[in-house]
Amino acid sequence: MGRRSGVLEFAVLGLLHDAPMHGYELRKRLNILLGTFRALSYGTLYPCLKNLVAQGFLVEDNPDVEYVPATALNGKRSKIVYRLSAEGKQRFEELLADSGPDAWEDEHFGVHFAFFGQTDRAVRMRVLEGRRSRLEERLERMRNSLARARERFDDYTVELQRHGLESVEREVRWLNELIETERSNRTGRTGPDTGGTAADPRKTSDGRGQEGGSPDPSGPPYDRPGRSAQER
Repeated sequence: MGRRSGVLEFAVLGLLHDAPMHGYELRKRLNILLGTFRALSYGTLYPCLKNLVAQGFLVEDNPDVEYVPATALNGKRSKIVYRLSAEGKQRFEELLADSGPDAWEDEHFGVHFAFFGQTDRAVRMRVLEGRRSRLEERLERMRNSLARARERFDDYTVELQRHGLESVEREVRWLNELIETERSNRTGRTGPDTGGTAADPRKTSDGRGQEGGSPDPSGPPYDRPGRSAQER
């Protein structure tokens, strides 16, 4: 299974774990939950749903209510409600417990973080620490690239690379705060005042925050699924 389809499978199973829903509602929830899937189409979602049904992870229910999806090609169709089977619940628990390298990558980490409220603390720690390790490796490469760019490229190209570097540095600081919070909770201590908390990732460890409470539009993608999970 491809990386993108694996992320979608995880997200679908996670949302349906909360409650059964039909494809139209599920697509709306996915678009809210996953910033990377904002343009998720029915042509992407329905094959995934059919595949999960074929694998026995989902069950289709057909109520008598008719509804009109937002497509001009198929007109009215029966509203199919999807719910998790026992196998689907087990599959979601397996994905939830995965803390390997795939869980540290950009798209996978965002989905894992969205369901952290249902994840075992030890798994959360492994995912957070793995993500931080992955980003620290990326930082080293980006710093070396920036040093070379100053000698080879114009000022605008250098600024673009510097912007990317600062975004990764900001995410590492945020991860440090989350990891410290997890460790403090595990030992029963109150975490230190680092200038930001897991509930307010807009504040950084150097004490700076977003004025007016609005999120940083250039911030990392995991901000969105994290907030959506809390809103649910």
